Amino acid sequence: MTKPNHHIFADGDLKRNEGTLRIDTLDGETEYLPVESVDTLYLHGQITFNTRALGLLNEHGIPVHVFGWKDHYRGSYLPKRDHISGDTVVEQIRAYDDSTRQLSIAEDIVAASIHNMRANVRYYNDKRGDFTGALDRLEQLKDRVREDSRNSVDELRGIEATARKAYYRCFDTILRDPFELTRREYNPPTSEANALISFLNGMVYTSCVSAIRQTALDPTVGFLHEPGERRFTLSLDIADIFKPILADRVAFRVVNRQHISIDDFESELDGCLLSEDGRLSVLEEFEKMLDETIEHPRLNRKVSYKTLVRTDVYSLKKHLIADEPYRATERWW
Repeated sequence: MTKPNHHIFADGDLKRNEGTLRIDTLDGETEYLPVESVDTLYLHGQITFNTRALGLLNEHGIPVHVFGWKDHYRGSYLPKRDHISGDTVVEQIRAYDDSTRQLSIAEDIVAASIHNMRANVRYYNDKRGDFTGALDRLEQLKDRVREDSRNSVDELRGIEATARKAYYRCFDTILRDPFELTRREYNPPTSEANALISFLNGMVYTSCVSAIRQTALDPTVGFLHEPGERRFTLSLDIADIFKPILADRVAFRVVNRQHISIDDFESELDGCLLSEDGRLSVLEEFEKMLDETIEHPRLNRKVSYKTLVRTDVYSLKKHLIADEPYRATERWW
């Protein structure tokens, strides 16, 4: 059983207290956090910490994801790895440098992403509306990924973007009123639905960062997204697969079951954002989703969604170093 993530929303100081972490909040409260019980630490408040606290996190292999003002993702502290393999990184770079291998992996990622979008739409077809046109369009786009031998990675990104537009057009009908998504907008999000999706996409991205850290893969070398100086592009690749499975399903759940309302958002000059209470409600559902289990047909056992992300990353690693098929996760349940 995987350990839970821990989220800190308070402002204050994060310190090492012998073999545990101590959080002293600006409100005068103190919390002790046993590091043995934490998988990943999320800092949502204005937290200061020193090298002794980082040293303890490093000793226990706990990544830290830092969010700044209004929960904009700022970066991650990744501790030293238990798994270090120069051979794996070399093979990863070789695959990126080989246009045929890069294209093949990128195709797997885009095909799985579109499959998972279509699975969500299929679930709500007839329940919330008639999505026959969207289902047909998504199927056509997935076929283009697999059948068009002239695809480049740039063309694949275009196919994925077209699929996502068709997919997002279904959200107005899927989401309970008054939530609406007339168009996907971010940096900053301009509506409650956009703010919710952006927040959950950030959580999926950091979950993928944590999963990749547990392998010898380099998170900065992606196959669909181009490597850049300020982002983990392999995490962006894997996140595209899991956004429909995790982020969007949680968004549908919290809205349609009325776990959140329009009152859980704050509109400002620079856009619309979840309030602290809203973020807490959404994170509660997101963490529940990560802990839910499903029967894995290939592993012949139940696995959590958190483990499913890690299984996907390990499958990619095996493909790179042992030429085993990469099984990008396509929803079967």
